[in-house]
Formats: sequence, structure tokens, C-alpha cells
Amino acid sequence: MISIEDFAKVEIRVGQILKADGVVGSDKLFREEVDFGDEKRVVFSGLKKWYVPEDLTGKKFLFVTNLEPRKMPSFIENAEGEKVWEYSQAMILAVDGPDRKPILVEMPEVSPLGTKVR
Repeated sequence: MISIEDFAKVEIRVGQILKADGVVGSDKLFREEVDFGDEKRVVFSGLKKWYVPEDLTGKKFLFVTNLEPRKMPSFIENAEGEKVWEYSQAMILAVDGPDRKPILVEMPEVSPLGTKVR
């Protein structure tokens, strides 16, 4: 059991996936660009086994947004042309469905971006 104060520390917000791509060399990961209204973040999720990018793109879901960024097996080029690690900057919420397929917590279109769960 946790206290309500502990639960209140978890920041859950509405985000819209603008773009989703498979991570090269991974049979599990998608790299998603997510709009939270006041900012855009990169999020990695292990959904590739069950979903295609079109299932995610343009839709709104719930994300935990105050987790520490996690280093992922993906690189981008910085302004100096050097390859640097990418980090996942949130976590999409899902529940287990049949055969453990993740069922994503999708939000109605009218849900404002960045709105916090309370």
C-alpha cells in the first residue's frame, strides 16, 4: 500500500503521439514523438510486437511524465554531427489484455494536451 501523498507524486498527463517509428535493430521498441501541449518529448515503448505506427499516430494517450529519463538503444546526431544516446522522457500507460497484449489508455479527442490526472 502507498499513501495518497505517494500517489500524488506521480504525474500522469494527456499526450498526443505525433509520429511513431520502429527502432532499427529492435523487435520491441517504437520511438514516438509526443506533444504534451507545452512541450514535445521523445518516448520509447515496447509495443512493436502488437501495434503498427498507424495505430498510435495522431491519437491521445495517458503518459507518466515525471519519471527519470531512461537511456535507450537509439542514437541521434547532435549539432556537431556526433552520435549521442537518446532518452525516453515519459512512459505510456497500458493494461494487460488477452495474451498480454498491452491495451493503451486512450483519451477522447476533446481531452486537452498536457491535462493532468487528478
